[in-house]
Amino acid sequence: MNYHKYLHVSELDKQWGLYINTIGHCKVSPHQSYPLTKEHPKTHSFNWDNGRILDDYYIVFISKGGGTFQSAATQPVEVNEGICFFLYPGIWHRYRPNANSGWEEYWIGFNGTYPDQLMNSAFFEVERPFINVGLNFDILGLFHNLIEKVQQSSPGYRQVITGIALQMLGILHGTSMSKEQEDDPILQRINKAKFLLQETLEHPIDMETLAEKLPMGYSSFRKYFKQATGVSPNQYHLDLRLKKAVNLLASSTLNVSEVADQTGFDSLYYFSRLFKKKTGKSPSKYRQDLASSTGHSDSSANLSYNS
Repeated sequence: MNYHKYLHVSELDKQWGLYINTIGHCKVSPHQSYPLTKEHPKTHSFNWDNGRILDDYYIVFISKGGGTFQSAATQPVEVNEGICFFLYPGIWHRYRPNANSGWEEYWIGFNGTYPDQLMNSAFFEVERPFINVGLNFDILGLFHNLIEKVQQSSPGYRQVITGIALQMLGILHGTSMSKEQEDDPILQRINKAKFLLQETLEHPIDMETLAEKLPMGYSSFRKYFKQATGVSPNQYHLDLRLKKAVNLLASSTLNVSEVADQTGFDSLYYFSRLFKKKTGKSPSKYRQDLASSTGHSDSSANLSYNS
């Protein structure tokens, strides 16, 4: 589901030293017009012929598909899934997905005295805006977390999302500074599986089919996945789906049946039973208690099995 939000930035936000002005996620189908100009303010719209110049820093993560990027500081470059690239204030740029593949992108826009300090200290360079993070579960999870926090808009969330942005910058810097990529092919495949499971929360997934895509035999896949995560692939995927259900109950107006559908449960009874086992409450009771609570702490904090 596509999502974007442009945030009003107050003077208090600016005093924090780092502030977020927009986040979003967009799936662009093959041969679909790009960018989706009707969904964004004029200050952010552009076409391929003219490109654009923005006033803030941006991180764009391509999680699927591929396309082309060009800026005043770089020649045209092909970008594929697993690439993050930076946009810099005052620097002309343009990018678009390949017509035959489309792509899936996440982005965050930010600014402040602290990002200026990072960029002026050459932690990141405008001439080298690309960081190949691969199918990085941590980066994907941080983007999902950003979107969830903005959707929930709990008190103080503006400062919380700046912390998430800093964590993202730290991961990107660490990746860019690393002189050696992970050489363990098994761990690379498990990380890819975690990424694919995170991207497939709307319906159950056949783990044997997933193992074939890695490629690995199912027995080996299950063994190494459990070694890396502590749980089986099915349990890992179920936990992700239930966590998404918690966030939907907290941040959306979907009814319980719709939440079950969006997290891949065909049976409302089965969803409710698993949800109660996971949180100690039925979905309806969970939402009721959350609505009546005076303090909204992290809604995913109670995701632990009852003994």
